[in-house]
Amino acid sequence: MTTNSLKRKSQWTVGDVMTGDVVSVRPDTSYREVVDTLLGRGVSAAPVVDPDGHVLGVVSEADLLHKIEAAGDERHRRIIGVRRVAAKAQATVAADLMTVPAVVVEPTASVAAAARRMETARVKRMPVVDTDRRLVGIVSRRDLLRIHTRPDEEISADVVDIVLRGLWIDPNTVTVGVVDGVVTLSGSVESRSLAGMVADHTARLAGVVEVVEELTWERDDSELIESRGYAFGSAERLMRPSRD
Repeated sequence: MTTNSLKRKSQWTVGDVMTGDVVSVRPDTSYREVVDTLLGRGVSAAPVVDPDGHVLGVVSEADLLHKIEAAGDERHRRIIGVRRVAAKAQATVAADLMTVPAVVVEPTASVAAAARRMETARVKRMPVVDTDRRLVGIVSRRDLLRIHTRPDEEISADVVDIVLRGLWIDPNTVTVGVVDGVVTLSGSVESRSLAGMVADHTARLAGVVEVVEELTWERDDSELIESRGYAFGSAERLMRPSRD
């Protein structure tokens, strides 16, 4: 998907940045075929899928290297046994080489959620699956970083169209400056809580690295918003004019 088609999205999802042309192998794919596939396609790992496209696991260069490591001297072979990877060292097909369970993600997950899952699992890429766990793509760390390649002018337009107009704020009252993804907000809004919402919503936009909030406000409603028994809903709701 191109950057232009994403221009009006407030938050990118995995489906926006994933690679749809996925290199995959079957459980019965031989060791040599797996090596040839990874080297031939210039990738470091591939999902292992069944005939219906369901992800069973992932086979990576690290999984393949156990066989090479096991071919070392006697000391290294003993270490291999201690590490409990002897089975992979002897494996000849993808089903026995792959790492399970595969860490997967849905195309509807936010880029931020995918980044957290990738970091927690300490993996460099994740198969993208549908609700039936069928393979639909793959997403890597590099793919996730694409959100920070958006031009500053597109980010500025999103602040105006998505944030300011979304909160019923006259764009003429707020000045938006963007340099290398850093957004500076200046001008005046009705209340302190509204200023906070503008900064918070801006920070969630795709490509925003940092928000410098220099807004002033006409009234400080922080005590009202934080008080117990606030019966009128969220501050954001109160700022929106009634449509009744």
